[in-house]
Amino acid sequence: MVAELERRYPPAWAEDWDRVGLVLGEPGAPVRRVLCVVDVVPETVAEALDAGVDMIVAHHPLLLRGVSSVAPTTFKGRIVHQLIRSDVALYVAHTNADVADPGVSDALAARFGLTGLRPLHRPAPGSPAHGGGRGIGRVGELPEPMTLAELTRHAAAVLPATAWGVRAAGDPGRMVRTLAVSGGSGDSFLADATAAGVDAFLTADLRHHPAGEHLAAGGPALLDAAHWATERPWLDDLAALLREATGVETLVSDLDTDPWTVHAAPPAADDKEPDREG
Repeated sequence: MVAELERRYPPAWAEDWDRVGLVLGEPGAPVRRVLCVVDVVPETVAEALDAGVDMIVAHHPLLLRGVSSVAPTTFKGRIVHQLIRSDVALYVAHTNADVADPGVSDALAARFGLTGLRPLHRPAPGSPAHGGGRGIGRVGELPEPMTLAELTRHAAAVLPATAWGVRAAGDPGRMVRTLAVSGGSGDSFLADATAAGVDAFLTADLRHHPAGEHLAAGGPALLDAAHWATERPWLDDLAALLREATGVETLVSDLDTDPWTVHAAPPAADDKEPDREG
C-alpha cells in the first residue's frame, strides 16, 4: 500500500516544510480496508475504528510541526495512542498530492466540468516535481459562461456542503468563462491567477487585505469556499486509485471537518423590522 501511494504521490514532490509519508504502522503489515480523510481528528479516527480499517490515508498531516511529546494528555497524543492501540496505520499525502497530475485540484476542477486544464502554479525548474503537467491548482474553461453570482450559487451546489458555504468578491454580474481553482489555502496564488488571465479564482482561506488589494489591482474575481470542501473531492479519486491498484476495500469519510459550524446571513431588506418612533 505504501509503495503504491509513493508511486503515485512521491514524497520528494512535497514542499520542504511539509511532513508526508507513513506516520504510524508497520510498512509490511497487511492492509485490507482503508479510510480516506481530509483531517485526522477525533471524529474521523472514531469513524475509522468503527469501520474496522487497517489504515487511514489523510491529506492533512497530523504531526506537521515538531512536538516534544505524544502523551495521551495532549490532543494529538491521544490520537496517536488510539491508532497504535487499534493497530491502525496512518499515511499522509499532502502537498505531494496537491502538485500531482492528477491531484487534489484536478478533482476540484472536475466538479466544475473545466476543460483544457493546465497548472496554475508550476514547480520551479530543477525541483523534483517539475514537469509532467504537475503544479498547484488548475486553470480551465467552464462548459458555459455564467455570471459571478451564478457561479457562486453553482459552486455552493457542486461542492460538499458546509456551514461556511461559498462567498465571492467582485462584480456579481461579471461574466466568467475561465476559472482557476486551487484546493486548500490559496491566497499565496493570487498573483498566479492574475497572470493566468482567468475571469475568476476559486480557493479557500482568503484573507481580507490580500483579497482587497488583489481586486483593487484589477485581478480576477474571487470565490472563497471552506478549506475542507475544496479538498474533499480528491478523496473519491484517491479511493478509486487505491481500489483499482491494490484491490483493497476503500472507504471515504464525508464527515465535515470544517471548524466553522454556524453561518448567519443578514436579513433581506424587506424582512427587517420597521423603524419605530416614540
